[in-house]
Amino acid sequence: MKRQILLAAAVLAAGGTFGLLSPAQAHDGPPAYSYGHPPPPPRYEPRPPARPGQAWVPGHWVAGGGRYDWRGGYWQAQRPGYRYVPDRWVQSPRGWVMRPGHWAR
Repeated sequence: MKRQILLAAAVLAAGGTFGLLSPAQAHDGPPAYSYGHPPPPPRYEPRPPARPGQAWVPGHWVAGGGRYDWRGGYWQAQRPGYRYVPDRWVQSPRGWVMRPGHWAR
C-alpha cells in the first residue's frame, strides 16, 4: 500500500512539474453530471442574518438520477482573505454541467 501511495504521489508531482495539469483544469475537472436540459430557475431563499466567521452558501440545484433536486443554502466556515464563488450550471457542448463552488482570492 505504501508503494501505491508513493507511486501516485510521483505521478501527480510529475504531471504538475511538466504542466500536464493546469490549476484551472485541476479545479473544474470533468463534470460529475451532464444533462441535455437546464436546471429549473433558482428558488427564492431569504438570506439569514450574518454569522461571525461564517459564509452563506446559497441554495442550488444538484443533479442525480436523471433529475434535479434542490439543496437549500447553508453556512460554511469562512476562509480569511477569500470569497466564496457559488456552484453554477453552465451550458457546454456536452449539455448542462455543474461547476462546483470554490473559494477564490
